Amino acid sequence: MAINRVPILKRCRSLGLDPVYLGVDKKSNRELKRANRKISEYGLQLREKQKAKFIYGVLEKPFHNYYVKADKMKGMTGENLMILLERRLDSVIFRMGLARTRRESRQIVNHKFITVNGKCVSVPSYLIKAGDVIEVREKSRGLQRFKDILEVTGGRLVPEWLDVNEDGLGGTIKELPSREQIDVPVDEMLIVELYSK
Repeated sequence: MAINRVPILKRCRSLGLDPVYLGVDKKSNRELKRANRKISEYGLQLREKQKAKFIYGVLEKPFHNYYVKADKMKGMTGENLMILLERRLDSVIFRMGLARTRRESRQIVNHKFITVNGKCVSVPSYLIKAGDVIEVREKSRGLQRFKDILEVTGGRLVPEWLDVNEDGLGGTIKELPSREQIDVPVDEMLIVELYSK
């Protein structure tokens, strides 16, 4: 299995991205030394694709598969692509506040701490549906790890399309998100232009 080991702050600097979108509170003091040259249209398109891949932790082949799937769906391809990425189980776990960072949410799913509709799911790319109930597994609820996570993520805003329980260790998908409810700074139309060449 391929693993992305790129340092987060370094990659955020190069993409001009705020680390908050990945759940990282740190800020980099370094400035990116880049010559004042104009970026080509292809360069802008590529950067948007790299941003989306980096934020959601998806490598090239799965990302292309999401694009193909979004293209076959009804509606705007770019919006469908962003909705598909947001429906990933690791992304939903991050949005619910069950993980401090997106990478931690992926690890929590991989380590079989999460159940979807009562069944244990260990695949971060699992696509959730409206009405799904996502919870921390019964055996894992008392772990210190989740107590620490809830202390950090307690003040985080939960999107409208999610309904989180009072204890914070589970929730329900009220509806699938719309593009307006996804606050990721990616221009998906540039990604569609890049792939449609």
